[in-house]
Amino acid sequence: MKLLSILADAKDADRIAAIAESCTAEEFRLDAHVPSGHQSMRMLVSDDKVQSALDLLAPLVECVAGARVLVIPVEVSLPQQSEEERKKEDAALAAREALYASAEKSARLDRDYLVLVVLSTLVAAIGLLEDNVAVIIGAMVIAPLLGPNMAFGLGTALGDTALMRSALASLSVGVLVAAGISVVIGLVWPWGTYSEELLARTNVGWDSVALALASGAAAALSMTTGLSSVLVGVMVAVALLPPAATFGMMIGAGKWQLAAGAGLLLAVNVVCVNLACKLVFLMKGIAPRTWWQKKSAHRSMKIYITVWVVTLLLLSLAIHLRNQFNLQ
Repeated sequence: MKLLSILADAKDADRIAAIAESCTAEEFRLDAHVPSGHQSMRMLVSDDKVQSALDLLAPLVECVAGARVLVIPVEVSLPQQSEEERKKEDAALAAREALYASAEKSARLDRDYLVLVVLSTLVAAIGLLEDNVAVIIGAMVIAPLLGPNMAFGLGTALGDTALMRSALASLSVGVLVAAGISVVIGLVWPWGTYSEELLARTNVGWDSVALALASGAAAALSMTTGLSSVLVGVMVAVALLPPAATFGMMIGAGKWQLAAGAGLLLAVNVVCVNLACKLVFLMKGIAPRTWWQKKSAHRSMKIYITVWVVTLLLLSLAIHLRNQFNLQ
């Protein structure tokens, strides 16, 4: 359940009351007028009606200076909701604006993001070199590269080219920084035998494809339903940093065949996560508000799904050829 705090033109109060009725709001109240001619209103709506209410309210606040809508989560409500209402709340999608705000934040290419990439790369490299699973999981949970992938998928679903560009830039820079640091580590590390965890990131098979697709779908579902706790499991299941670190270190060590395996695993993870996210967003009906934006988003979604499917087929062929070569 969400509380919508609305500040709009007092003349629109009747229209907003009608919106509250159409969205079957639990409660609607008119508060006092403010000197600017605006009126404060409150609307209590269930999670599955939040996006509908925001879509109807948007034209009334976007063209009025100083008008706004605040979406406030309701932590406790007395009397408590019925079992049927709780099930409906659990099944509700997160509001599009909330999804966008979260994705836009995770796609920013700023100092904090770069620091996280550097730190997680160092943690992953140490864990891989020392064959320490716990340390590697620590790098997985930091997971700075997962956010840009999710943001790119949402940007495609909404047809938002700015979000897609920002996410793609963050992902590209993150991978390059991680690989660059790892190359330096590979050049200076006194190599002896390779650890099992390091070698595991140079092997890619059909199980890697299935795991990445399932994890990407789980990540998108956790994002759309607001179950952020699921993301921790996704971060561990489809980690992008360990393969990137292995790829760089193997290049630094001059082990080109092992580097190719790690690079292939990284590419499979990125492609599968993006493809799964796009399919989940499509099935969940994540789309822009206006019809012309929906048309553009639908076109871009079809293009990107086709591109990712073709890319995955090419990677699958590469996996098959690599496995055949290793068997000979």
